[in-house]
Amino acid sequence: MRKVIFGGANSLDGFFARKDNSVDWLTWSDEAAEIMKDFWPRFDTMIMGRKTWAAAQEQFSEEDLENARSLSSGMKEYVFSRTLPAGRMKGGYEIVNSDPGAFVRELKQQDGKEIMIMGGGDLARSLFEAGVIDEIGFNIHPVLLGSGIPLFYEMSRQIDLELIECKPFKNGCVYVLYRVIN
Repeated sequence: MRKVIFGGANSLDGFFARKDNSVDWLTWSDEAAEIMKDFWPRFDTMIMGRKTWAAAQEQFSEEDLENARSLSSGMKEYVFSRTLPAGRMKGGYEIVNSDPGAFVRELKQQDGKEIMIMGGGDLARSLFEAGVIDEIGFNIHPVLLGSGIPLFYEMSRQIDLELIECKPFKNGCVYVLYRVIN
């Protein structure tokens, strides 16, 4: 069965982005690049929530988006939305309107590499509730934003985790990877 990993970068106080979706506080490092270089080839499927996808389209230049597309070349990319019509979008994304938990559960049964959930705390909540997320990996940045787009939304149950890896970076960031205990 394929593994589903929820991940990204966040502030120490648990935000993905500022309220205006900006991520100007993120810092890049060679250590983060090394983790991404090793991590990225494990996946053949990327899933995002509509708000995360839309923010990425607005925040980044066409050159940045093109570089991201080259990284994800050959990867199936799905965007969950309750407002956009289902179907293929420019850039190769497929908009999905069905139940996220059922959709991901079906994907996990198919042959292939691991599945990544990029950003989208609201989407992640529904996937945690459905019990389909297997691991959580984040690059925690040494900043307290005070407010913003939350990493985690209120859930109906506790999710227990087991630490797999913890790596401090020279720039003060800390990479953590946890296994979800069901």
